Amino acid sequence: MLLNCDLGESYGSWTMGVDATVMPYIDQANIACGFHAGDPLTMRRTLTLAAEHGVALGAHPAYPDLVGFGRRSMALSRDEIIANLHYQVAALDGMAQSMGLTLAYVKPHGALYHDMLARREVRAAIIEALASYHRPLALLLQATAQAAAHRAEAAAAGVQLLFEAFADRCYADDGSLLDRSLPGAIHNRECMLAQVAQLAHDSTVTTVNDNVIPLQIDTLCVHGDNPQGVHCIKAIRALLDGD
Repeated sequence: MLLNCDLGESYGSWTMGVDATVMPYIDQANIACGFHAGDPLTMRRTLTLAAEHGVALGAHPAYPDLVGFGRRSMALSRDEIIANLHYQVAALDGMAQSMGLTLAYVKPHGALYHDMLARREVRAAIIEALASYHRPLALLLQATAQAAAHRAEAAAAGVQLLFEAFADRCYADDGSLLDRSLPGAIHNRECMLAQVAQLAHDSTVTTVNDNVIPLQIDTLCVHGDNPQGVHCIKAIRALLDGD
């Protein structure tokens, strides 16, 4: 099981996360592309840091919502979603190529990520954006009970999927993430490490109401803007490595 983290989310003089602390312990870096966070210099610095530690590179595009940190849903048309993704992914991809690096996948951010799971038309537009990009890129999305259907949708367009679970978020009974506004939505250290151990050993998670659901995943996410997750990153790496 790989470990991924949302990084490069600083902007100008505003600092978000501690990328240098996290990067040595992860396998995949989801790098903000400027629409919810990140700026050209932050993007370049994050790419450099990832290269130093041999971390795979992913674009982390969002709705154009810098003020709301990309966490507000927007009513974009299919063509707007495709154009917005191409714009953001191409920016990071071009910067990576200029540094001799290769972008490997795309993970939508925030509200765009959740809309991709909840609304077929948004998911279809994102899949089409990747299918029509000038070279293959995998799509990273949450593992749910609909994973087989999602894989079939992507395969029909020639897009590879990578399924992820979350170390630091509580799950609802339907396999979705508990809304951030609800109590217990963000795990503390003890709950986080217990969830990671359960995923690593049993490929299951325990929901908010103590139901156990199976999740077949490729990669595990820790949010770079969650201090608890960042502080636990070394312990999480050890759990995944069986130490």
